[in-house]
Amino acid sequence: MVLLHVLFEHAAGYALFAVKEVEEIGMLLPQVEESVLSLGKFNSMVSLAAFFPFKSAQAALENMNAVSEGVVHADLKLFLDTNLPRSGKKKAMLGVSDAKIGAALQEEFNISIQTGGVVAEITRGVRLHFHSLVKGLTGQAASKAQLGLGHSYSRAKVKFNVNRVDNMIIQSIALLDQLDKDINTFSMRVREWYGYHFPELFKIVSDNSMYCRLAQLIGNRKELSEESLESLEEVVMDGAKAQAILEASRSSMGMDISPIDLINIERFSNRVVSLAAYRLELQEYLRSKMSQVAPNLAALIGEVVGARLISHAGSLTNLAKYPASTVQILGAEKALFRALKTRGNTPKYGLIFHSTFIGRAAAKNKGRISRYLANKCTIASRIDCFSELPTSVFGDKLREQVEERLSFYETGEVPRKNVDVMKEAVKEATDVAAEMKRKLEKKEKKRKKREKKLQELEANGETNGEAEVENGEADTPVVKKKKKKQAAEEMEVQAEETAAVENGAEDTPAKKKKKRKAEAEEADAADNGAEETDTPAKKKKKRKTETVDAEPVEETPETPVSEKKKKKKKKENAD
Repeated sequence: MVLLHVLFEHAAGYALFAVKEVEEIGMLLPQVEESVLSLGKFNSMVSLAAFFPFKSAQAALENMNAVSEGVVHADLKLFLDTNLPRSGKKKAMLGVSDAKIGAALQEEFNISIQTGGVVAEITRGVRLHFHSLVKGLTGQAASKAQLGLGHSYSRAKVKFNVNRVDNMIIQSIALLDQLDKDINTFSMRVREWYGYHFPELFKIVSDNSMYCRLAQLIGNRKELSEESLESLEEVVMDGAKAQAILEASRSSMGMDISPIDLINIERFSNRVVSLAAYRLELQEYLRSKMSQVAPNLAALIGEVVGARLISHAGSLTNLAKYPASTVQILGAEKALFRALKTRGNTPKYGLIFHSTFIGRAAAKNKGRISRYLANKCTIASRIDCFSELPTSVFGDKLREQVEERLSFYETGEVPRKNVDVMKEAVKEATDVAAEMKRKLEKKEKKRKKREKKLQELEANGETNGEAEVENGEADTPVVKKKKKKQAAEEMEVQAEETAAVENGAEDTPAKKKKKRKAEAEEADAADNGAEETDTPAKKKKKRKTETVDAEPVEETPETPVSEKKKKKKKKENAD
């Protein structure tokens, strides 16, 4: 009797199930499919032999990564060594759901492995009733473990460096091609539309974006004069062409145009000009992204051709996996299959034809140089894909090799050996990497210093606040408001003083007091004439008001003794 054990990998851990009556189960497959749905019947056929829970989420992720790659993890090996019976009369058989991990287990333990048929049905039932078969595991806990492991597994699979994303290159090169088509179509529309009014301009200016800018500048050709010659030269960048446009506008055969039609043409040409400007910005952005993601490929074959290769392959990783023979004809698939079908000559090059090397080679050497260039492109893409620090050293060296090979085909000069060139490249690359690491370390040190300073400042602020609270010097909200008011008043006084100094009034506070007293005395002398006609009661009132008005704001309050003396003097005067 064959004893079958089924290995089940769950987010919570590894489980080993013993299956009873294997022969009967093998014969009654339809009945097994029905009995899987009911827990009672399934329990009578399958029992839990052992369970190994994962210690942490990180351990679960490591084990699942190993299983997905077909590698036997140390935890799985220990679990099966401990719990899988391999001695005795009964021949042990292990059932697994994945054939890849099954082959690895067969090599490791030298046991017979079963993957399909009954094992698939048993695994389906175990997956359905797992939380009921393992004691202490609830359905909610099992689903949470599955969700957490799923998130971490997906995150680990799609983990990437933000600065080395080739998706942006694929989208930008596609947009660049689309913009080229659209700008060409729109420019032809402007040519046809404005050609009714000024047909001679098409023969003088052939560039599309320049034509649109001129249509926007000229407008009505009848209004063109000698004064606008300078602005025409700025657009055309040629004095002879500007003069030719001016002469053609005077003797043009074009029809007259209404102002409304002219406004529409100007608007449309403005849109085309803005699209052409955006295309230049997009090309610059593509250059910067290629220097970050694939600097060696860009240095070897150019940014645009390199971006097209990445876009056609789907990603930089896919391009790195391609052999040189595939990279050579990448983009010429139709021609290849047509040649295979008709038994004709296969294409020599695909997208790499747009590089300058193939155009510079002679007709008989185009196939040889394209093969050599495809080889170097494959090396450059692999270096870009798998290197940690992106540098263009290898790309520059590979470009030099292609140049030497090109000159070898033309002149017969023997190029350098690949080994020597790569040794030089490795040496330069290590120097560049060391320099980059040094810069990064400096930046890190500066950042740490800033953080330390900030922490010290925060700690000092907290200790000062605590000391004030202990000494009772902590300000209440009312005191804080008063302090703010005092500070504001001081600022106003300072502003007034500075304004006075600027205006030439350089009076000190003592001089200001004297001035105020003199003004008060003058006011008293002026009022003395009016006091003769007043009654004694009115005089008293006036005196009181005058004394109140004459008191300066900045004087210190009088003591109680001086007030008593004043009262005595007043009584004596009244008597």
